[in-house]
Parts: sequence; C-alpha cells; structure tokens
Amino acid sequence: MAPQNVASIAVARRLGMHRDGALRERYLHRGTRYDAEVWSLFAPEWLDEQGGDRVFTEGTRGRLQETLLDRARRDGRIAAAALVGSTASGRQDRWSDIDLALRVGANVDRDAVVADRTDLMRREHSAVDHLDVIRADTLYRVFLRADTLQVDISFWPFDRFRPTGPRFVLVFGEALDGDVAPPAPATRLVGWTWLHALHARPAIGPGRIWQAEHMIGGMREHVIALACLRHDLATVQGRGVDDLPRAVTAPLAATLVRSPDPAEVHRAFAATCALLVDEVALVDEAVAARVGPVLEELVGSAAPDATRHPRGS
Repeated sequence: MAPQNVASIAVARRLGMHRDGALRERYLHRGTRYDAEVWSLFAPEWLDEQGGDRVFTEGTRGRLQETLLDRARRDGRIAAAALVGSTASGRQDRWSDIDLALRVGANVDRDAVVADRTDLMRREHSAVDHLDVIRADTLYRVFLRADTLQVDISFWPFDRFRPTGPRFVLVFGEALDGDVAPPAPATRLVGWTWLHALHARPAIGPGRIWQAEHMIGGMREHVIALACLRHDLATVQGRGVDDLPRAVTAPLAATLVRSPDPAEVHRAFAATCALLVDEVALVDEAVAARVGPVLEELVGSAAPDATRHPRGS
C-alpha cells in the first residue's frame, strides 16, 4: 500500500499487521514513481488476534504496545510517552504486562484524553474492564483484556511528567528532570511489621483466624521487603523475593499459615516474629534489642487459650 494511504495503514495496524518494509519506487502513476509499503500477518498471529478468550502471546503484546505508542505519537494532545516497568528494564518475560506513561499536553483536557484511550481499548483492543489508581496528580488506568493481558496506561499532568524510578525509557517527547524516589527506608519497614504484629495478637486469641492470617501475611510482606532492600532488590509487591538467596527464602516457609487452626496460626505468628527480629538485627542491632523482647511478649500473650501458659511457668 502507498505510504500516503493513512486510512489503509490504520486498518492494517488495527488488524495487528506489522510493517515488513518498503519497495522503493515500486509503481508508476501519472509519470511519478511511488514507494509501496509491505504489511503482513502470519496465520498463527491472526489466530492470536482473533482468539478473544485465548491467553495472549509475546507477539500479541509486542504488536499492541507498538500500536498504542503509535496512536499516542499521532495524538497532538499527548506531548510525550515512556515505557516503564519490566519493559523499560529489559526484564520482560512471557507474562509481563504493558506499562505506558503518557504526558498530557499543557492546557489539554486530560479527562477527554483518558476517555478516548479507554474507548480505544474497549472498541479495538478487547478491554473488558479497568481499574483506576491515583497517585498525587497522576491517574493510572489498568486495563484487563479478554486474553488476560494487563495494560497499564498512566496519564501525567504536563508539569509532573518525570522518571520516578530507574525503569523509565522515554519513547518520544521530553520528560522533566527528577530524582528517582528511593525505596522505603528499613526503619519504616520495621515499624510497619511490628504494627501488623500488634494487630495480629488480638485476632489470634479470640480465634479470629482469617483476620490473624491477614496480619501475619502483612508481616511477612514487610520482612521480605527488608531482605530485598538489604540485597538491593525491588521491595514492593514481592517483585524481588524470587531473586533472594535460598538461605534467605527458606525460613519464610515457616511463616505460612497451613491450616485455619488457632494453634497453627499462632505457630506461624511466632515464626514470623522470630524472623523479623533476625532481619532487624542485620539492619540495626540496637533496634532489634529493643523490639525483640516486645515481640516475644506479643507471641506469649497471643497464644490461644488452650496453649497459653502463665508467665514464668
């Protein structure tokens, strides 16, 4: 097709086709030679695109990412775009999602841009639902496609678009300079962990098993974050835990609640508290010396009625 045929090229993109190349001066029209672009789609790729309820492939994801970036580049209301997340860090795998950050132009109605992108995702890209997460003035709209692919598109105010972490690759436009936000300090993670422990205790004794399990899970999450911070790994959403040494992850098995039994929940609570003290000691021995006895007291006083023993017995 002719490079000037914008409508036909748009149809090719919408069908998931990709540009293979151009045949220079391929045909003659009224005394002038014109290039011809070659667009194609292999049969397996077509089946992927049409599968609807089938699980996405890496090819499907890659083509969609390029399509979304191209649409953003041609939208005059969008001043810049960047890849973030695993794609930007070069650690994208079979199950990675798409993470795009868009800088909405100055004096542009962001709600209109968001509405248009949402309509595009639903009408052309099989989005079945979305979730909004708001941080400061930035809207993160998370789309779920019928093929299970997650597509995260963040809409940034013009005067706020800047890297917030090391995983940020500018695709077009410009970004503001900015310092990368550091991970949560170890002292804050320690505080969150003992706070969860305080809330686990009143749930274990009366047999509020599921609330207790929830709090123990929160403790474990922050213990893992402490270990990841110590090994210079991602500290959020468990992203770094599988890269920790086995010597660090092996003791975590004891913190899992294996059955909804009060004695079992208490056992997991005790194991999590002990692991926390060990981890805190690697950060600050003085803090561990102060917090350790308090956690020991929490474990003793949280024992179910049938297993609680008088202090000193």
